[in-house]
Amino acid sequence: MVRRATSEQELDPGLDEISAKEGYEDVDEREEISPQHYGITSYGADFPVDGLVKRMENRDIVVPTFDPDVGDEEIGVVGFQRDFVWSKPQSDRFIESLLLGFPVPGIFLVQGSKGVYLVLDGQQRLRTLQAFYVGLLREKTYRLQHVQEDFRGLVYDELETDSRRRLDNSIIHATIVRQEVPSEDQSGIYKIFERLNTGGTLLQPQEIRVALFNGPLIRLLRDLNENEHWRAMCGNRSRRLKDQELILRFFAFRARAKKYKAPMKEFLNDYTAWNLDLKRQSRRELRGIFEATTELIHERFGERAFRPARAVNAATVDSLMTVVAEGIESGSLRSPKALERAYERLFKNADYRAAIERATAREENVELRLQKAREILFK
Repeated sequence: MVRRATSEQELDPGLDEISAKEGYEDVDEREEISPQHYGITSYGADFPVDGLVKRMENRDIVVPTFDPDVGDEEIGVVGFQRDFVWSKPQSDRFIESLLLGFPVPGIFLVQGSKGVYLVLDGQQRLRTLQAFYVGLLREKTYRLQHVQEDFRGLVYDELETDSRRRLDNSIIHATIVRQEVPSEDQSGIYKIFERLNTGGTLLQPQEIRVALFNGPLIRLLRDLNENEHWRAMCGNRSRRLKDQELILRFFAFRARAKKYKAPMKEFLNDYTAWNLDLKRQSRRELRGIFEATTELIHERFGERAFRPARAVNAATVDSLMTVVAEGIESGSLRSPKALERAYERLFKNADYRAAIERATAREENVELRLQKAREILFK
């Protein structure tokens, strides 16, 4: 087993800061330019508050979470939104604004299949309304507190008749969007959400994919992320799903490395849509090669196999995983001891180091690091 020495060098400040905080070194995908054109239609609709709440109760409007395990198979939704994060004063003031007849910001909905609207933006407002009407917020009775005196201490059912009617009849404007072109995936909606998601803690690309590409592939990534060899090399689970994205990246490179074209996030989106239902590459096939590859890399190269410095380097992961998997399937890998020495030589190779350290999403650097890994690790 090879044990790589740690390095105290700082991460490139141009890399993804959020992933870097979790110990991952990768290109900042938010800065990649996507040249594609989309056909998006949108229209406005005004909903009374009580109508919105009723639609949410009937699951006609869905405010999802981004955890794949919380998805709804019946309506085909796995979400990207986070947990309810508004404070009690924020929630109270929003309800009070409606009670006073003040205008409030609109919401964005995605028109999905089966007649369901997915909340793209506005979940905190909608969930506050739902909590007040139901009378329960964070498992406690929802009584207004941080409001003017005549509303203080009241639940929905205790409001004066005119106040209740004013709240029920308050209008919230919704912008409803639908992607027409391309029709085979949700890449345009992905872009819209990236641009709406500009405040607070930014969602990462894989978190958005979990919502827009619901299906067996996404759930497989979550399952494989628990593999003991993978976890030993990646460390703690990424709350931002970066570790799951790296598994997706391995599958995409294994299937389409020769067709790779920047930007990286579009490449991963395209593969996800292509094998969404595991019909092009089966669950058994992907699980088998993933488990065999991670076990060999862990046993031969050690827990720091993906860490040329302190952090897990995404370009190291995609090149090692892809080439070792090719070698396993073709029988081209060197013998165990020779393979360990070759691994050390690989990280001393100037071309390989350049291809994993700078501009890692460029086509020429993707091709270069895969080429060098094959030259050195194969017989």
